[in-house]
Amino acid sequence: MKTAFTFALVTLAAISSADAFVPNQPSSFLTKTSSTELFTVLSYKGKKKDFKAGSPIKNACANLGVKPKYSCRKGDCASCTISVAGTRIKACVGKVPPEPRLKSLQEKGLEIKG
Repeated sequence: MKTAFTFALVTLAAISSADAFVPNQPSSFLTKTSSTELFTVLSYKGKKKDFKAGSPIKNACANLGVKPKYSCRKGDCASCTISVAGTRIKACVGKVPPEPRLKSLQEKGLEIKG
């Protein structure tokens, strides 16, 4: 009986001390900060603007003055396809691509052809 009680006591002590080895995480890991947002420079006919990567590309097109032709607005027909830095994206459902790694493209911006 005494060995079972000792075993239970040791197990309980081990479980309660398991949290002692977990490092405390600063609160910055738990909350999102706005400084980590990545922006991509898009350009159209000499006009450059910064857009948040992953935001809808149709909003970016509207801000730059690009007017793609929409038909279905679901991405099925591909009538709204535009070219962003040589990659074809459907404007109705596409997202702004992440910032390029080449410094020259970061400065010039990704060219949109509509």
